[in-house]
Amino acid sequence: MLAMPVTAIAQATSEAIESQRQANAQPEVVEPQELDTVYVTATRRTERLQDVPLSVSVLSQDELDAKGVVGYEGLAYETPGVVLNRASANFNNFTARGIATNGYNANLQSTVAIYIDELPISANGNSTILDPSLYDVERVEFLRGPQGTLFGSGSLAGALRILTRAPDPNVLEGSFLADVGITGSNSLRQRYNAMLNIPLAQDTLALRVVAFSRDEEGYIDNLGTGIENANTLESRGGRATLLWEPTDRFSAQVRVSREESTPEDSSLVNPDLGKDKRFSDRPDMFSGEMTNYNLTLGYRFDGAQLTSSSTWSDYEALFNVDLAGTYGQAFAFGLDAPFESDSFVQEVRLVSDTGGKLDWVLGGFYFERERVVNFGYRSNEQYLARSGITGLPNEYFMDYHTRDVTREQALFGQLTWNFTDDVWATFGLRYGSIEAQGSTLAGGYTSDYLTLAYYCSFLDICGLPATITPVDAAQGLKAKESGPSYRVSASWRPTPSITTYAAVATGFRAPVVNAQAGSVSSIDPDDLVIPFGADSDDLVSYELGLKGRWWDGRLAANIALFNIDWNDIQVQANRVSDSIQFATNIGGAYSRGVEFELMAMPNQDWTFTLNGSINRAKVDSLTDEEAAISGAVLGARLAGPEVSGSFTVNYQFDWLRNSVGNASLAVVHVGGYPGSFPYVPGQPGVVSPTFDYTDDYTVVNASLAAAFERFTVGIYAENLFDDRSITYVHPEAFLDSRYGVVRPRTVGVRVGYQF
Repeated sequence: MLAMPVTAIAQATSEAIESQRQANAQPEVVEPQELDTVYVTATRRTERLQDVPLSVSVLSQDELDAKGVVGYEGLAYETPGVVLNRASANFNNFTARGIATNGYNANLQSTVAIYIDELPISANGNSTILDPSLYDVERVEFLRGPQGTLFGSGSLAGALRILTRAPDPNVLEGSFLADVGITGSNSLRQRYNAMLNIPLAQDTLALRVVAFSRDEEGYIDNLGTGIENANTLESRGGRATLLWEPTDRFSAQVRVSREESTPEDSSLVNPDLGKDKRFSDRPDMFSGEMTNYNLTLGYRFDGAQLTSSSTWSDYEALFNVDLAGTYGQAFAFGLDAPFESDSFVQEVRLVSDTGGKLDWVLGGFYFERERVVNFGYRSNEQYLARSGITGLPNEYFMDYHTRDVTREQALFGQLTWNFTDDVWATFGLRYGSIEAQGSTLAGGYTSDYLTLAYYCSFLDICGLPATITPVDAAQGLKAKESGPSYRVSASWRPTPSITTYAAVATGFRAPVVNAQAGSVSSIDPDDLVIPFGADSDDLVSYELGLKGRWWDGRLAANIALFNIDWNDIQVQANRVSDSIQFATNIGGAYSRGVEFELMAMPNQDWTFTLNGSINRAKVDSLTDEEAAISGAVLGARLAGPEVSGSFTVNYQFDWLRNSVGNASLAVVHVGGYPGSFPYVPGQPGVVSPTFDYTDDYTVVNASLAAAFERFTVGIYAENLFDDRSITYVHPEAFLDSRYGVVRPRTVGVRVGYQF
């Protein structure tokens, strides 16, 4: 992430540069430029951001390019009240408004839904989720607060929408952006992106092709594998979009995209081993390949627009992790879990034209995902020979396959009644049903390896043969839940420059069935018995907001106050003896706070931006039984910072060879927060050995660039003062290396070209 964290009210960089160039070419005095008016589709219709009764932050492609944001890692800095819990590449969870019990969400749906166009890609917290490329997108919208009415399950605390750009049948254009930098002392980072838009028939047919490549050398040494700079990342991909508009009423768009992201090892570290050091017996792998196919049809009726979007997605991933930290590296214990998900998403919606007394949206949604996971729990040949454990067919002591199917279907609608031009009210309702069912496929096996390894390592009883037990096919219980989700808001524009709103909204997550419900630990039979699962959460948010523009459009502000009541909280627990994870529900919590986005442009040269959030989120309802099973305690903080924010100053000036110069400095601060609940699940009052806080940290970014007619050349420094604070704490014991840290200082050059 580079340079200024400009909010949704910021001007697009390219337009600002063009305005500046025109001003330089004219001898007469030019009035100060105003901030751009931003339009969003957060309500499924195109509206001015100032008129939308939601807290929304928006980044255009120009802003993403200016800051070097190519993935999730830069988005949280741009959005008040949002942090990214980043364990490693392809292993991310956003937290918005403090609604999270930890940064991992194992076995649970994430609390922030992530969409690429119409495809929801967010999943369980302990799943590999691909880091998408953010090049040639129309914009990125981050909607804060529950969005269950229009975006369904998983949008408990917000929704992130990545909206890609459509082809233009009237313009031949292209662009290229290269970013080459040095991370730390010697790690080369290379990022290349290109786009070509080709009109095939005037006004009716066009093709747009995008390609990208990332090759980023690592900066963390793995002492277990002996590999230096182990967390190297390679990522490739692209998309092609064909748009056909034979008439003014009908359009058809076909899009095919594919992305491959392959980090060679995790980025988590163990500070006790030294700076930027980690340990695992072999590389931890969180890689993914995603291929998407989308068909979007549109038809314009008199007074309304019909849109049908059909998306097919195939996602293959690796989730390979060393679990030996569970027993202090006493014996070999790891998991290789490659999986494949096939998803289908269909949404049809009819949206009225804006301008009458009544604006409305009506739609239907269907989602189906089938996921097959191959669980291979492993030892290794060296340990098996040393311990004398025999009888296993190979290094895998447990090998079984699961299949789970999730279906969600819903009808939704939203009505806005405009009492006057300055007073309107909105009511949105979604009624849907979700069902999830898992099954175990035949052909696998289990063994008593963990017991034998424990005896050998801790009791010095070695050389015993393993007992193999076949795994029979089994159909799991089906979790089903249905019900409404709603949003109600009232808006008032007291003056043409100010819009205020009050809103009440709900959000939900899908119910969870534990794969090993009822199982007893083979290590400690007195440990917890895995419960059935977890029902949906119950969350209601109350929000007051103000959006304004003053000083001839050169001063703007978005401010929101919120109070969230969260009950029947889905939580993940971890059985101590054998690290089996499971989901359950516990009491309740609140989250209260304020978010703000402020921007000022006193003249054409200077722009100032201040974003921030103040938030208190704590457990306020809990029984003794719930405390025991979850490790929570009354008054425990949730996993989000109480204070976070950023300040940016940006200066434009005349520079070399009639170019427009741009210098910027950004300061981002994130307060520390707990990585989990404080106690060991199942052991009330025993402080968890994995309980810890992230650091308070401050990152400073700077850049200097020159924009010519078609070229842009710039230099930058990310994390200028090389802050190496802890930004993530993994809540579970199985990892030896559980901490995420700020990426080392990176300096580089960025060159762009467009025609």
